[in-house]
Amino acid sequence: MNGTPVRPPYDPQISEIFRAKYAGGAGFTMESLAAVRQASTSSPSDVADLLKSAGQPIVAEHHEIPGYQGGRIGLSVLRGTPTPTGPLIYHSHGGGMVAGDRWSGITAFLDWIEMFDAAIVTVEYRLAPEFPDPFPREDAYAGLEWTVAQAERLNLRRQPLIVAGQSAGGGITASLALMARDRRGPRISGQLLLSPMLDDRDATESLRQFDGTGGWDRQANRFGWSALLGQDHGRRATDPYAAPARTGNLAGLPPAFLECGTAEVFRDETVAYAADLWAAGNDAELHMWAGGFHRYDQLAPDSEITASTIRTRAAWMGRLLRERSAARVRL
Repeated sequence: MNGTPVRPPYDPQISEIFRAKYAGGAGFTMESLAAVRQASTSSPSDVADLLKSAGQPIVAEHHEIPGYQGGRIGLSVLRGTPTPTGPLIYHSHGGGMVAGDRWSGITAFLDWIEMFDAAIVTVEYRLAPEFPDPFPREDAYAGLEWTVAQAERLNLRRQPLIVAGQSAGGGITASLALMARDRRGPRISGQLLLSPMLDDRDATESLRQFDGTGGWDRQANRFGWSALLGQDHGRRATDPYAAPARTGNLAGLPPAFLECGTAEVFRDETVAYAADLWAAGNDAELHMWAGGFHRYDQLAPDSEITASTIRTRAAWMGRLLRERSAARVRL
């Protein structure tokens, strides 16, 4: 842990994409946050183009629902058929807790609308620092409860219910599984934690290795956690729902799929969280993609590593659904 860290290499096929995207880029600061948000917010035409890019026509229904402490939040329901027969996937978006909207990262799941006849619900939680913890995760939890309560009216199946997210959304997804367990809330069948933002303590080797690289590096991660929890978060007790890596009790959680690239900051906390899930007796599957940088699947969609990643996610989902179906037959 001492001395200058040596980084693992980026995948050769995508390394130039990373350099072109982030070379000389400014770090995350309060001064740059407005521009970051503008760049990561989808216009109505962006959303229309996104939905048209899917393999089948997708119908989107937009709702405004009660969030945490009476605030109002947005939520969209996506489906390919009027009454989907597949899983209900509840999506929390990425953006480091400070940026993004409900459409950020949704592309990773759109194919599942056709592949599994899934319905996708994606929530627009409020962002830090204007709305620090617990607003983002409590907004997301409010949306989860609303979705399950309104499922019959919306012609959605309540089960199987899968929670999913990438980056900050992956951290919120882990929080939702914990909160639902402890509050005896919606029964979650599986959780997808993609490059999840889990640990605020700024202490892993992968954070040291990817400090000052641009993109979501150590400096950006510090900014995100400080916006969410305050400047002194790493030196004091933190609510484990806000930083799931701090959770002392991981028993009794739904099956988990975890993935991360080896060339990014969240690598080590993803591995550690998977190990903690196993130690607590949970079903968890971990994939580490050699040379993957943060959000490579979105920024390098035509690469071989992205194709392998997408196939592997879908294979996990298919197995989960088949195992549930077989269990019902045995009963």
